[in-house]
Amino acid sequence: MFKNGISYAGTIFLMLLTHISMLGIVFVRGNYGNISDLAILAGAVLVMDFVGLFVMKRYRQMTYTLDIMLLGILNMSLIFQSCFGGVHLSIKHLVTCIAALVACELGFLLTRDHEWIRKQKKFVYVVIGLLVLAILFLTGGRSMWITIGSFSIQPSEFIKPCYILICAASIVELHKKVKVLFFHVSMDTLFMGAVTILIFGLQWWCRDLGSLPTFGAIFVCSLFCRLCYPKAKINKTAIASMCVGGILLLMIAWMLAPAYVQERLHVDIWADQYGTGYQQCQALIGIARGGWLGVGAGQGNLHKVFAHESDIVFSTICEEWGLLYASLTVLMILIMLTTILMNPPKSYYHATMAAGVVAAFVAQMALNIFGSCNMIPFTGVTLPFISQGGSSMVTCGFLVGMLKAGQSPLFHHEIIEITAQQPRRRTRRNAT
Repeated sequence: MFKNGISYAGTIFLMLLTHISMLGIVFVRGNYGNISDLAILAGAVLVMDFVGLFVMKRYRQMTYTLDIMLLGILNMSLIFQSCFGGVHLSIKHLVTCIAALVACELGFLLTRDHEWIRKQKKFVYVVIGLLVLAILFLTGGRSMWITIGSFSIQPSEFIKPCYILICAASIVELHKKVKVLFFHVSMDTLFMGAVTILIFGLQWWCRDLGSLPTFGAIFVCSLFCRLCYPKAKINKTAIASMCVGGILLLMIAWMLAPAYVQERLHVDIWADQYGTGYQQCQALIGIARGGWLGVGAGQGNLHKVFAHESDIVFSTICEEWGLLYASLTVLMILIMLTTILMNPPKSYYHATMAAGVVAAFVAQMALNIFGSCNMIPFTGVTLPFISQGGSSMVTCGFLVGMLKAGQSPLFHHEIIEITAQQPRRRTRRNAT
């Protein structure tokens, strides 16, 4: 089986048990007209489990924890999305889940070698530039979506991993500083700052302010990593100045926010239940209606509300599966993100990259869940791995691959090659 077979076997058993239990709940409490609909869904989930585990076994790597957890969460998401409004296999979500798994392996292979990615950094800047141009000229206006017939894509999602790579790959260049006016700064820091301003300006111009906190979280984490890197200790003066500057920027952004944002910040949703506050009111009613254990898979009413499968998916799950199950799902995602603490990063590059990935996921989760619970206005941000959306799912998969690269930057056969060379060196020393 796998290396450390007992622990991995236990993890796999828990994953399969979770999926089988969920399918059992759908069988007992689900809304399906024909048992064949449930059989098709169950077959898709179990086939995806066993094929994923079989393919995973073909790859010799140092850890499989993230792969197993990602597979488990994606199949949970497939069951959720296939039950909204009645049990039926969501082919679209199945395809995006498979795409996320492929993107995870691609993200791992492309980002595990920090020397290679540092040399390819200029191409990452080019990719960001092309994505920005695509948003400006192919979306048909101040929009983030490119629509071709029934197919749509959101290029801004793909900017997130590129931005994290720029923040992480330029850490080494901090020692190469030049004097600009009265300050000594590295050119890579200036380039990163320029890209940050470009991304924030693009989000503001396209009126996609909901994604700004995600990019802001990535930027703050990378900035902290930069402040701690040169002297290997916290630069308290710089951090204090950064906090003051951040507060001032938030105050300015609050005052300059567009009218529709100001309206969302001050609207009384219960006073306008069938107007501006309709979606949020229905989300809260759905959470209350579901209680702890839910009304049953496919038995809810939120599937009739706009964006039930994306923006308010947390509320939709709460209604049909209960707050307990929804909270456990979020907890599983958080546990997956904390695996970086169990397998420490192998370099400062990997640590910075992992910090950016975790920051992006936590910010997105907070925006989606708090918006569903009316703690903040709706932002239109998806819940990672759970919300429906091709661009978001592929990006999330790629980001998990980056997180995995931080934990196991070398494949198993590379370690064997390195170990095999060590006895030869000792022999030469003894001979000398």
